[in-house]
Amino acid sequence: MGEAISDRQVVAVLRPFVRACGPMVDALRDADPFGLQARGRRHEDLDGVEPGLKDKLLNGITSVKVPGTAAWAEMSNYQRTDWWVNRVGRFTALITAIPGLGGALADRLPVQDALGSAAQGVLLCAIAGEYGVTDVGARVRLIAWVLFERDIDPVIAAGKHAEHDKAAEDDEAAKLTEELDDAKKKHGKITLKAAAGTLWRLGRGLLGIVEELEKRPRGRLFHRALGKLPVVGMAGDYLGERSGLKRVWKRAHEWFTAHPDGELTSRT
Repeated sequence: MGEAISDRQVVAVLRPFVRACGPMVDALRDADPFGLQARGRRHEDLDGVEPGLKDKLLNGITSVKVPGTAAWAEMSNYQRTDWWVNRVGRFTALITAIPGLGGALADRLPVQDALGSAAQGVLLCAIAGEYGVTDVGARVRLIAWVLFERDIDPVIAAGKHAEHDKAAEDDEAAKLTEELDDAKKKHGKITLKAAAGTLWRLGRGLLGIVEELEKRPRGRLFHRALGKLPVVGMAGDYLGERSGLKRVWKRAHEWFTAHPDGELTSRT
């Protein structure tokens, strides 16, 4: 049996991971990804439409509960979190379940745990953002506690120790978001392909702490049994990942409830 993974090793992997999660999550939440607010402002798009119908269309656009709309701004933190887990979570769970096509053979590899942990980590960063937690060290502590049951010291999570290599962290974070950056340059926004590709990169970035990934919240025994079967294993894994995400949200809610005064922020 190898040596236990230290908190510093976990932090060395999670800090660039968290930094790479930021651009994708922030773009989805703040940049009007569906163009709904922009359409609401561009009345000229509806020129020629009867005034009464035009008002109904504009109201319909801005009342949709997605990031970037007026309705989103009026939602509570809990409601926004529910959106991330149940809407975006379906996409991340589907990507994570793809290795399940190989059934039990795929389960012998760390690919699914890496992808699943990446998906859960991304959603935890999104949830943290809805609660106003943007500090990298704070998000590292949140992920470590929810996924790996580790209570990381704030100083270590903030990278304020001798072994911390900021240049290496910068380089790794940049590599993880390469596909995302390319999509923004070419299309001006995140594409589905870039989002999926970035999730794969984030998963690979977690392989440095593969033993920890086995601790993440998972589905029930039924889901795992179904996931071991060829082909239909993908369905079992998908259901298992969706169940796991609900457990992630439950643990995250416990964490925020226990830290109501901003204790997530790394202490100096």
